[in-house]
Amino acid sequence: MNLPVDPIATAAVDAAITSRRSIRAFLPTPVPRETIAQILSVAARAPSGTNTQPWKVHVLTGAARDRMVQRLHAVHDDPAQRAQLSEEYAYYPTEWQTPYIERRRKVGWDLYGLLGIGKADKTRMHAQHGRNYTFFDAPVGLMFSIDRVLQQGSWLDYGMFLQNIMVAARARGLDTCPQAAFTPFHRVIADELALPPNEMVVCGMSLGWADPDAIENTLVTEREPVAGFARFLD
Repeated sequence: MNLPVDPIATAAVDAAITSRRSIRAFLPTPVPRETIAQILSVAARAPSGTNTQPWKVHVLTGAARDRMVQRLHAVHDDPAQRAQLSEEYAYYPTEWQTPYIERRRKVGWDLYGLLGIGKADKTRMHAQHGRNYTFFDAPVGLMFSIDRVLQQGSWLDYGMFLQNIMVAARARGLDTCPQAAFTPFHRVIADELALPPNEMVVCGMSLGWADPDAIENTLVTEREPVAGFARFLD
């Protein structure tokens, strides 16, 4: 049986998904608290195994956001403290292989190319990487944590929740940048958020309105065509 399709609803959902990009320069315009709450409420409809709902969100605005930024930057800009950083879980592979390494390099050099940062310009690279820790000037910083007792399946569920946040934000004209760059700073973040010992940091995210004049926001990453990653078996 063919069910009726609402073309307007389909177009709206598709637009929210396909217009999502990692924005790296935001306007300072505040996001109303009720809007953030609406986004999180919608995102919480993400599926999770036996409805475990493993996500915990820490919303940083105003002074709380500024304190986090100051602490992260103090570590990022101090070589001695930065050398003590370590990740609590492996986000990336320990050995890069084709085609993943080529994709990683391309997005990095495409971004640096837009910003005019050369391959030997370590100072500007460091400064650009440090932009992560200002939430790219977004007025809202989101930090995500998970109970340590939960396993790999709950992390898969968490990814669907994060995607829902980004899509719900786009439906409201807002933009985001999901950031694994926070993971080496998990001790600083946990301390600032006063996380209990049973919780660990998953990642962070910037939320706000994209700066339309920022050159870095013109970056659109490539995607494989369906034929490149899908098999249709009849």
